[in-house]
Amino acid sequence: MSGPDPANVLFDYLVVGGGGGGGAGPSAGVYAGGGGGAGGFRTSAGTSGGGAGAEAQVAYVPGSSFYVSVGAGGARGPSNTSFGSTGSTTGFGSVLAVGGGGGAGGQSAFGTGNGLAGGSGGGGAAENGVAKGEGGSGTANQGYAGGDAVYSSGVGGGGGAGEVGNTDGQGHGGDGVASDITGSSVTYAGGGGSTGGTGGGGSGQNGHGTANTGGGGGSMYGGAGTRGGNGGSGIAVLKYPDTVTLTIGAGLTSSTTTAGGFKITSFTAGSDLVVIS
Repeated sequence: MSGPDPANVLFDYLVVGGGGGGGAGPSAGVYAGGGGGAGGFRTSAGTSGGGAGAEAQVAYVPGSSFYVSVGAGGARGPSNTSFGSTGSTTGFGSVLAVGGGGGAGGQSAFGTGNGLAGGSGGGGAAENGVAKGEGGSGTANQGYAGGDAVYSSGVGGGGGAGEVGNTDGQGHGGDGVASDITGSSVTYAGGGGSTGGTGGGGSGQNGHGTANTGGGGGSMYGGAGTRGGNGGSGIAVLKYPDTVTLTIGAGLTSSTTTAGGFKITSFTAGSDLVVIS
């Protein structure tokens, strides 16, 4: 079997989707919405989300191009009992990291609320003694499910890339996963909740996920009308030989560093075409 074409440029990558927004509380009662799920986490340079290993590098021929889009975080629930929005997908060519699921809204008069599915799932909500709302499902090889809400004990934490929501306690967002593709270790894709998961997860009322981590928006176990936080935006990071030049479209916000024979380009907002030379 022949080896890889030496003319190809091999890219390592980290791609994280936008985090989901936290759910809003009911107009009456004491239970708030669920925490937002973290954005999906995919990488060729370490452990991927959902317990998966490293993915294969991506090869491109010089002169070719690919599209990069950085996913926005989902908005928190805008009013009583409303769900948080699911985050947007981040993409590097055909490598897509799904946005995190929105947290469920506190369902005062309407039964339970289940978190939305996403890269990691949003947390569930429950109100007025009805059965618990369930956490939304995560995406295989990208993230974990959100946690279930429990009446009288708290809302469900959003899932993280590294663990299910509620793993560290009722209402806690799931922790994310660390990557050193940039040259230093950074944790991404933590779920939101009453306490946010490591990796940018938002904590409590108005607790927003951290930008460019894919962290989920927070939520809290509290009084009527509580609102969670917005999800954090995603990120795409590429590592490639320093002999290669990328011409990046004006629609993308990026920065590039060079070390050890490689360039590392981080895309932090926008979408556009990238050409290889």
